[in-house]
Parts: sequence; C-alpha cells; structure tokens
Amino acid sequence: MKTNNNSRSIVLGSVLLALCSLLFMGCNKQNSQFNLDGECKVLTLTLDDTYQGVIDQTRRTIIAAIPETYNEQDMTLSQLSLSEGAVANIKQGEHLNLTAPRLIRVTNGSVFEEYTLSVKHDEARILTFILNGQFTGVINESAHTISVQVPVGTNIASLTPTITTSEGAIVTPASGVPCDFTNPVDFTVTCNTASYVYKVTVSEMASPHALYVGIAATQQQLNPEEAAACSWLLSTVEKAAYASFTDLAQGNVDLSECKVIWWHLHKDGGIDGKGQFEANAAEALAAVDQLKAYYEAGGNFLLTRYATYLPAYIGEADCVPNNCWGQNEADAETVGSPWSFNIAGKTDHALWQNLVMKSDELESVFTCDAGYRITNSTAQYHIGTDWGGYADNEDWRQKTGAIDIAYGDKAIVAWEYRPTTEHGAIVCIGSGCYDWYTVATDVTSYYHDNVAKITENAINYLMQ
Repeated sequence: MKTNNNSRSIVLGSVLLALCSLLFMGCNKQNSQFNLDGECKVLTLTLDDTYQGVIDQTRRTIIAAIPETYNEQDMTLSQLSLSEGAVANIKQGEHLNLTAPRLIRVTNGSVFEEYTLSVKHDEARILTFILNGQFTGVINESAHTISVQVPVGTNIASLTPTITTSEGAIVTPASGVPCDFTNPVDFTVTCNTASYVYKVTVSEMASPHALYVGIAATQQQLNPEEAAACSWLLSTVEKAAYASFTDLAQGNVDLSECKVIWWHLHKDGGIDGKGQFEANAAEALAAVDQLKAYYEAGGNFLLTRYATYLPAYIGEADCVPNNCWGQNEADAETVGSPWSFNIAGKTDHALWQNLVMKSDELESVFTCDAGYRITNSTAQYHIGTDWGGYADNEDWRQKTGAIDIAYGDKAIVAWEYRPTTEHGAIVCIGSGCYDWYTVATDVTSYYHDNVAKITENAINYLMQ
C-alpha cells in the first residue's frame, strides 16, 4: 500500500500550526499580567530639603546645584516622586554620597529607566576678558584681578569688554557694555550662592619688553597652537604684548625697549620650502624691513616651528630648514611614550637648564608624555652626504653661520645665531617635539612642562 507523503506533511503542518496558535493565545493570556505600559519617570527630586534637581527627561539626567563649598559626601534624598506605580532603587530619606554621579533605576512593572543623578557646585568665574576685541586681559584667579595693557593713545575712557564666564554665571557690568577704565573697575560675577569681584586695571604700555608677533590681526584670531604659546608669554613675562606683522609694518608698535620678539608659526600640514613659506607668511615679509632694522639695532628673536625660515630674510645666510613636515591638529598623532631630542655636548647651554630629566638619559630633553596628541610639526636641517646639501655639522655651520645646540636623527633641531656688533641674537627651535597645544586629552602633564621652561630659558637668555 502506498503512502501519500505530501498529504501526511500537510496534515502534520496543520496540527503544528494549531498548536502554535493555542500556545500563543495562552502566552497572551499570561502576559495580560505583564505591564509594558507603565511610566518610569522621576518627576521631582530634592536633596537636603533645599536643592532641587533639574530633570532632563530626554537625556535621563538629574543635576542639583549646590553652594560652592557644600559637602556633597552625605546628602539626604529628602523628596522623590515617581510615575504612578513606579519604584526606585533609592528611597526617600536615604543618605547619598554624591562625590560621583549616582545611577537611579526606576522600575514600573516589567520595564525600567535609568537616570544619572549628580550635583554641580555653584561657580562664579571670569574665564576670558578682552577689550575692544583685541586687548586680552591677564587673569589672576587667586587674587581675582585682571590686568590689560593697551597701546599708548588708546581711549581707555571708553573700552568695550567681551567676557566669558563659568556656566550659568552673570557678570556686572555686562559683557558688551562700554566702560570707563580711567580707574580700576570692579566686575561682579554671581551664580546662585557663588559670588566674586574681579578688579580690572587697564594701563598704557609705551613699549613692550617682549613681543609676540603673528600673522593674525589680533591675539584672539591666532590658531590654537599659536594662541597657547602667546597666552603663556602674556601671563608669564612682565611687559609682554601681542602685535601683528601688519602693526609692525605700519609703525604702530614702539620697539625702542623691546628686547626680544617671539614668532611661533604653525600651519596644519606643515610648511616645506621657501615657496610655501612666502605664500603662507606674506604679512611677515611685508614687515621685513622693520624686522631687519630691529635686528641690526641689536634686537633679538626667538623663532620656533616654521618661523625658523625668517633668518634668511633679515640678513643671515640664504639657508632655510631642508627637512620640514607636519600633521593636522584634528588628526594629531597620539604618542605611545614620551618624545625627546638630544643635547649631547650642549647640556650646559642656557636653554636646557632646570628641566625635568630622566635620570638615566641626561642628554635627552623630553617634551611630551605618553598619550599626548602631537602634530609633530618639524622644521629642521637634515645632515648627511645622502641628501640635503650639508655633509656634516661643520659643513652646515660654515654654510649657515649658525651654531647647533640640539639634535635629532641625522638632524639639527635647534640652533642659534650669536649677537655681533652688527646685529642681535636669534634662537631657533624647529624640533617636532616643541609643541604647545594638544586637543583635549586626560594626560597629566609631566615632561610637557619642559616646553614652557625651555621658552622661559630662551627669553631670559636673549634678554640679558
């Protein structure tokens, strides 16, 4: 007798389908007790009977503002209301340590949501203070003072401040409102319970003793690498100022007391060769007559990164760094270990004193730490018979007239032109390790502090 396999398959399939339907109906009946519709929201939250949390239902965050010096280690959850039927993993009356954010899980039936509870101390600080869009104030946070230097002839009776503050703070007089700075002006910053008064003093500066120059019209328009260097100078060196090359070319800067001009030139992707330098530094070359006159009168220069091209234009040998490159800040390289350059035979030079050194590598200067992001922007001289035009260091000295003071792999990365009766001195640092700015990282600065110390040494060396 033959068996119809197809018929048997159809019948079996029908039976299985029926069983699945019954099971599904059974599950639906069982899940009628499974609550998937209950809300899981924190509606209100108060700490220590006073500090109400601001709830962001989209981000599921709760932030409570507390006084500036308030102890957040033992706070009472004095009030907590939730969606109807919901419960949380913390209860009203519970004591919380909120030195770190606390996760709150709100459950309703079989669904839940999680909120992050944190506290934010009231903060009232002036972060930046700029007059007329170009004169940057130097802020002393501990003394709550701000000093601003402006050129002689500036109308200090009517200057407009642009002020940034810590989040949520209000400043009076307000940002954007002209003020009379003939006498010091008090600016009051408040944020809830926090309040401070900053005393702002504006003074005319007849002639800076140290000048940071740049292509940008104002300090605020410098790129991040240059701005970091400039800010350090203005906040560290007495009677320091910023000026653009256009200011110099137009005779707007009195250089009669200026002992050193510092130019730190950065460009994403690097500047390789005189042609690229001239294309990217036209403003500097427009002021070359003034720069040359300053140099010939005994003025000194600190030239770093791609600014090391400048000596060829103000009277030194027609030689420029022959080994140049650089990355972009946005794509900066993360170093796996500290970077350094070599100072063999030059350890007694003024630039390399009082640095943080490795005890077993005293001929190496380290300038960044593991995890630091760096563009490796380099403007150095390659030395060797393979290419570049300089057979050895002595050949390089003869052709450039310079003195080598630091080294890389087959390269001179820092050099100087000593002063003579006909001109001042120049210090050049073209090592890719000399880097002021890095995009945000969590790296604790250790060796990177050497960059500022080297610069301070160089300025003192040139100003003596």
